[in-house]
Amino acid sequence: MAAGRARRLLGSLWIALLLGQPDPAGAAARSGSQSLLTGPLVRTFTPFYFLVEPTDILSVRGASVVLNCSAHCETAPRVEWKKDGTFLNLVSDDRRQLLPDGSLFISSVVHSKHNKPDEGHYQCVATVDSLGTIVSRTAKLTVAGLPRFTSQPESSSVYRGSSAILSCEVNADLAPFVRWEQERRPLLLDERRLKLPGGALLLSNASDADAGLYRCLIESGGAPKYSEEAELTVLPDPEVPQSLVFTKQPSSLTKVTGQTAVFPCVAVGFPTPSIRWTRNEEELITEGHERLLLLAGGSLAISEVAEEDAGTYTCIAENGNETITAQAELAVQVPPEFLRRPANLYAHESMDIVFECEVTGKPTPTVRWLKNGDVVIPSDYFKIVKEHNLQVLGLVKSDEGFYQCIAENDVGNAQAGAQLIILDVAPATTGPLPSAPRDVVATLVSTRFIRLTWRTPVSDPQGDNLTYSIFYTKEGINRERVENTSRPGETQVVIQNLMPETVYTFRVVAQNRHGPGESSAPLKVATQPEVQLPGPAPNIRAHASSPTSVTVTWETPLSGNGEIQNYKLYYMEKGQDTEQDVDVGGLSYTINGLKKYTEYSFRVVAYNKHGPGVSTQDVVVRTLSDVPSAAPQNLTLEVRNSKSIMLHWQPPPAGTHSGQITGYKIRYRKVSRKSDVTESIGGTQLFQLIEGLERGTEYSFRVAALTVNGTGPATDWVSAETFESDLDETRVPEVPSSLHVRPLVTSIVVSWTPPENQNIVVRGYAIGYGIGSPHAQTIKVDYKQRYYTIENLDPSSHYVITLKAFNNVGEGIPLYESAVTRPHSDASEVDLFVINAPYTPVPDPSPMMPPVGVQASILSHDTIRITWADNSLPKNQKITDARYYTVRWKTNIPANTKYKTANATTLSYLVTGLKPNTLYEFSVMVTKGRRSSTWSMTAHGTTFELGPTSPPKDVTVVSKEGKPRTIIVNWQPPSEANGKITGYIIYYSTDVNAEIHDWVIEPVVGNRLTHQIQELTLDTPYYFKIQARNSKGMGPMSEAVQFRTPKAESSDKMPNDQASGAAGKGNRAADIGADYKPPLGGSNSPHGSPTSPLDSNMLLVIIVSVGVITIVIVVIVAVFCTRRTTSHQKKKRAACKSVNGSHKYKGNSKDVKPPDLWIHHERLELKPIDKSPDPNPIMTDTPIPRNSQDITPVDNSMDSNIHQRQNSYRGHESEDSMSTLAGRRGMRPKMMMPFDSQPPQQSVRNTPSTDTMPAASSQTCADHQDPESAAGSYLANAQEEDTAQSLPTAHVRPSHPLKSFAVPAVPPAGSTYDPALPSTPLLTQQAPNHPVHSVKTASIGTLGRTRPPMPVVVPSAPDVQETTRMLEDSESSYEPDELTKEMAHLEGLMKDLNAITTA
Repeated sequence: MAAGRARRLLGSLWIALLLGQPDPAGAAARSGSQSLLTGPLVRTFTPFYFLVEPTDILSVRGASVVLNCSAHCETAPRVEWKKDGTFLNLVSDDRRQLLPDGSLFISSVVHSKHNKPDEGHYQCVATVDSLGTIVSRTAKLTVAGLPRFTSQPESSSVYRGSSAILSCEVNADLAPFVRWEQERRPLLLDERRLKLPGGALLLSNASDADAGLYRCLIESGGAPKYSEEAELTVLPDPEVPQSLVFTKQPSSLTKVTGQTAVFPCVAVGFPTPSIRWTRNEEELITEGHERLLLLAGGSLAISEVAEEDAGTYTCIAENGNETITAQAELAVQVPPEFLRRPANLYAHESMDIVFECEVTGKPTPTVRWLKNGDVVIPSDYFKIVKEHNLQVLGLVKSDEGFYQCIAENDVGNAQAGAQLIILDVAPATTGPLPSAPRDVVATLVSTRFIRLTWRTPVSDPQGDNLTYSIFYTKEGINRERVENTSRPGETQVVIQNLMPETVYTFRVVAQNRHGPGESSAPLKVATQPEVQLPGPAPNIRAHASSPTSVTVTWETPLSGNGEIQNYKLYYMEKGQDTEQDVDVGGLSYTINGLKKYTEYSFRVVAYNKHGPGVSTQDVVVRTLSDVPSAAPQNLTLEVRNSKSIMLHWQPPPAGTHSGQITGYKIRYRKVSRKSDVTESIGGTQLFQLIEGLERGTEYSFRVAALTVNGTGPATDWVSAETFESDLDETRVPEVPSSLHVRPLVTSIVVSWTPPENQNIVVRGYAIGYGIGSPHAQTIKVDYKQRYYTIENLDPSSHYVITLKAFNNVGEGIPLYESAVTRPHSDASEVDLFVINAPYTPVPDPSPMMPPVGVQASILSHDTIRITWADNSLPKNQKITDARYYTVRWKTNIPANTKYKTANATTLSYLVTGLKPNTLYEFSVMVTKGRRSSTWSMTAHGTTFELGPTSPPKDVTVVSKEGKPRTIIVNWQPPSEANGKITGYIIYYSTDVNAEIHDWVIEPVVGNRLTHQIQELTLDTPYYFKIQARNSKGMGPMSEAVQFRTPKAESSDKMPNDQASGAAGKGNRAADIGADYKPPLGGSNSPHGSPTSPLDSNMLLVIIVSVGVITIVIVVIVAVFCTRRTTSHQKKKRAACKSVNGSHKYKGNSKDVKPPDLWIHHERLELKPIDKSPDPNPIMTDTPIPRNSQDITPVDNSMDSNIHQRQNSYRGHESEDSMSTLAGRRGMRPKMMMPFDSQPPQQSVRNTPSTDTMPAASSQTCADHQDPESAAGSYLANAQEEDTAQSLPTAHVRPSHPLKSFAVPAVPPAGSTYDPALPSTPLLTQQAPNHPVHSVKTASIGTLGRTRPPMPVVVPSAPDVQETTRMLEDSESSYEPDELTKEMAHLEGLMKDLNAITTA
C-alpha cells in the first residue's frame, strides 16, 4: 500500500516536471501555484470569507442588540455563534435568534447584579461541509451598569464672560447616556455649551441667560435617573484683576486609533484668559486643521486619533498679567493589523509547508492559529516558527482545510485565513519505471541524524539520470516525511533533526522521467541515546498575571537523553543577589507572593537522569501595578493665614507603592460636617496649599496616593484650625506672659499663658527641662495648649524648666522657672499609691555630671573650637580613665532638629566643615562605661564671614516710564551671601565681549536691590552684570543680561522692554510701582543716582542749620523756665519727696534677698533675672530713685518724647523707657543697679475705678512726680487702663544655690506709648475704695513657699479738669546740676553734627 502511494506521488511529480515545474515543494510554498498546476486533476481554491464581522457593542438593560455577521462562499455556509468559547443553542432560545444573513439578534438584554447572561465575548462561526470552517473576530458586548452618580452638580457662580464647570461624574459605561437640563428643560448643546466625555457640563463665555437651575440625568433604559439641582449664578465683571486658576485641568488619556480624544482645560480670572495648546513643546495650530478642534472654554478635541498624536499636551492660559500651564499625556493604542496575511497553498502528502503571518499593533499582539475553527496545538509536526508563522511537517490528507491567524491585544483582535489543498497523485505516463533501490543501509547513526546509502536499481545499473526520494516516519506515528536528493545520480542522504533514542522507518524510491518506481524494503534504525545533559528549554516566556504573580511557560528541550524528569524554575528580584527556585513537573508554573510592580528575572533548567541541563536565558518581567498598599507618611498641616492651610507629606514607604505614583488625592472637610471635598494633584508634588477656607474654622485633612490602578489607603484625619485673623509672622513670638509650675513626686505640672502681643503668629510652645539644665529634654506642644505634665521625673530633684513660643521664623525669648520634685515620703500629692509593692530592682547607676564651662572659640569661617571642663575630674583636669566626650552641634534654626555628633577623649574638639556666617549651638556629654551624663548647657558661636560665593539672582532691567534714557536695574541677593551684604557693583557695557576693566562701574551702597542708571543712548543694546560684596570681599559676577533702550523720546508710547539673558534665557522684569522713588546717594558716574553731590551738600547744610537753631531755642527756654522756680514750689516738692521716700522704703532692707544669679558660659557675667509667674511682670534697667533728690520734674511738652519706646520682656536685659534727655537724643541709656543697694521692688496692679483722685496729699504731690512713674513706666500702653487688664507684679526672689546658664537674646521691638491718657503717679498711701488684689508668687529654690509682694494700687485716671490742672502744675524748672548735664549732651550732639558735615 505504501508502495502504491509512492508511485502515485512520483507520477504527480513527473507531471509537474513535464509542465516545467521541477520542484513541486517549492510550488506548493508559493501563492498562485494553481496557475502552474493547471489541468483536469488540479482543484482550484474556493473563496470563503466574511463580508461583515461583529463589532464591540455597549448596550443597556432591556434594550435590543444585533451582532452583525455575514459570510461569503459559493455554497451557502452554515452560521453558528459562540459566546465565551461555547456554542449557543439558538433553537430553543426565545430571546436570541439567528437572522437570515447570519447576524445574532438579542431582543431584550438581561443584566442584573448576580445574573449577566448576555454580557461577554461573541464569535460568528461559518461552516461549509467538505470545505472547512472559519471563525470571525471576537466582539465584546458590554452592558452598562445601574444608573449611579459618583458626583453631582453643585451650586456655583461665574463671572460674565468667564467659564463654568458643572460636575456630573458617572461610570464610564454610562457617560454616553448622560443628558442635561436647564430649568428642567432639555439643554441644547452648541459651541458654547459642551458635554465633556465624563458627563460634566462646560459653559463658556457665560451670559445672564445661563443663570438658573441645572441638573443632569441618565437615560439608560427605563425611567431616567436625575441628579440634584444646582444653581448657577452669573456675576458682573469684577472691577479688580482676578488671579488665574484652572477650574478644570486636562488629565492623561489612553485612546485607540480612530477614536476622539478630548482634553478639557478651563481657566478663570480677570481679565478673561486666552488658551493655547502645545504638543511636545511645539505650538499646535488648530485653526483650519482637519482633526484638531478648539472647543468651548479652550478644551482641545482630537478626532480620529492616530499613533503620531501621542505625546505631552500642555494647556497654556494667559491674560496679559500672568500665565499658568497644565499638562497631560496622550497614549495611543493600535489594534492588531496584518502586515502579511497567510496565502493559499498547494501541497502533496508528506511535504512540509509554512503559513506566514506578520502582524503589528500596540501593545504587541499575540498570535494563535486555528484550523477549521479549532485551535492548533503546537506539537512535533505543528510548530510556531519565527514568532508567528505556522509550520506543518509531513502533510497528510486530513491537514487540508482553512487555516486562520488570530491576532489579539488589549484593544482588539483580527483574523486572516488561507486554504490548504493536498493534491492527488497523477497517474504515471507510459514507459518503463525504475525498480526498487538495493541495499539500503544506515552507514552513520548519531543521536540526531542518520546517513543512509543505497545502490542503484537493477533496472538501471548506471542510474545517472535517476533521482531519489527518502520517506521516513517515527515508529507509532502515521505521518510520513520525505527528503529528496540534491542532484541526479546521488545515492546517499543525511536525515537531520531526529530525536535521540528513537526508532525510525526509512524507505527509498527512485524516479526517472516517466515517474516514480518501486519502493525499497523498509529499514528500521534507532538513533543513539543522548548521554549529555538536557539543553535549554525553548520558547521560555513570562507574563504577569496579577500584581503579585507571574506565569512562566516553556517547551520541552530538544536535546537530552531520556525523559525529562522535572524542571527547576529560578527567579530573582531585579537588583537583588539572592535567587530562589521551585521544582516544576510541567511546562508552566505560576509564582505567587511576589512584590507588586517589581521586576523579576526567570530562567528554567531541565533535569533528566543525568542531572541538570543547560539553563535558558533570563527573561525579565515586571509584576502588574496595583493601588498603593500604604498611606502617605508624615502628613503635617501648617496654617498659613485665616483662609489657607499648607499640607506637606511624604510618599508611602518604599515597597508599598505597588506601581508608579501618578498623583495624590486630598480630602478635606470641616470637622463639624461629614461631607468632604476632593482635590487631586498630578505628578510627584509632596505639598499643596488649600485656599478659600473659612476663618476660625477647624478642618480635617487626609491624603491618599494614586496609581493608574486607583487610590490607595488614606492617612488618618489630621485637623488644623484657620486663624480668626491674619497675624504677623515676620518675627519670632514674644515671651509667654506667665509660667507656673506645680511639682509632684515624679512629675511637674507646667501651665502658662500666651504672649501679650496677640498679633504675632504662635505655632506652638517648646518646653525644655532637666536636672540643673533646661536643655536635657525638649517637648513641643500645640499653640492651643496651656498646660503640660512632665512625667517620669526623679523624686527630690531640682529641675530647671524653660518655656518658649515659636513660629516658622524661630523660637522666641525663653521664660525660666525651677521646681524641686517632692520626696517619696510626701504622700499629700502622690497620684498613685502602691500597696504591697513587689521587690524593686536596683536602679541604673546614677548619671554623671555634665561638662561645664562649654565655650565656642571661632577660628575661621568654617571652624570652631569647643572647650569645656569636667567637674568629676581632679583639679588638674587630667583624664586617667576610659571616659569619652560626645560633642553635638547644629545650626540655631528651630526647624533644624538634626544634630551632628563627634566623640573626643580630650577636653576640646575642633569642629570643621561649618557654613560661613552661621550661628551654631554646641553641647557636650560625658560617658564612662554604662554611665552617661545629660547634655551640658549650650554654647553658641557664629562662624566668621566669607566673601559671597554666588552671584546676585534674578537680574532684570526695565526702562523708566517717561524717561527712555533712564533704566532701572533690579536684582535679588545672592543665595550664598556668607555674611551681611554691604553693597553691590553694577557693570554695564555695549560690548559683551569687552574686558571687564573696560565696563562702566556703578557702585550701590548697602543692601538695596534696585538702582537707576541715567543718560543712556537710545536704541542701543546694553549688557549688565552685578557683583555683591560683604566685609570679606567681592563675590562672583552674575551672567550678562541684555537690554535695548527704546528708539524714541516719546513719553506716551514708551515701550517697557524686558531684559533678556545674553545666553538666550529670558528674565521677567520686576514690576515698578507708580510711587517708585530713586534711592538717595550720589555717584561718581555721570549715569548714577539723580541727586548730584552739590544738591546733597546743600541739603545737609540746611538740615544742620535747622537742628542748631532748634537746639539754641530749647536751651533758652530751659534757662528761662529754671528762673521761674519759687521756694514755695521747692517746699511742696520736698514734702512730697519725703512722703514718697517713706513709702518706698517701707520694710527692712535685710528682708530683701538679691535676685537669682544666672551665669553665662561665654561671657561669665552676672545678670539679675526675675522669674515671676505673674501675667505681666516688667523689668527695667532704669534705677528706682533712692531719695527725693533723684526725682526729676519733666516738662509737659516732652511727654511724647519720653514714651517713644518701651520694652517688656523676661530673662534678658531690657530698657523699659528713656529718660527725658535720652528721648531728645534718640538714645536709650542702660543703667544697672548694684545688688547690695537695690530697694525692694513692688507689685503694681491696675485697679479699674470710676472714683476721682481720693487723697488730697496725693494731689499735692502731682506737681513733682517721678518722670518714670508719670509716664506710666509700669504700664505696657494706655490701652491696658481702658480695658481694665491686670498689670504685672514685680518682686524680688530669694536666691537659690543653682548657678545655671542663661543665653542673652536681643529684646523685641517695644510698643509705642500713647500719651493721650496720662497715668497718675504711684501714690504714697493706699486710696480708699480700691481693694488690693492678692498675688501668688513662686520663687526659684524656695518651692512650697510663697513670698507675697508689696502691692501698690494705681487708681484710674482722674477727670479732665483735674488732669489738666496736674499737667499745668507739673511744669517745673531744671535744677543747676541737671542743666549742666543737659549742656554736656548738647555739646556731644554738636560734635556729631560737625562730624557729619565734614564727612
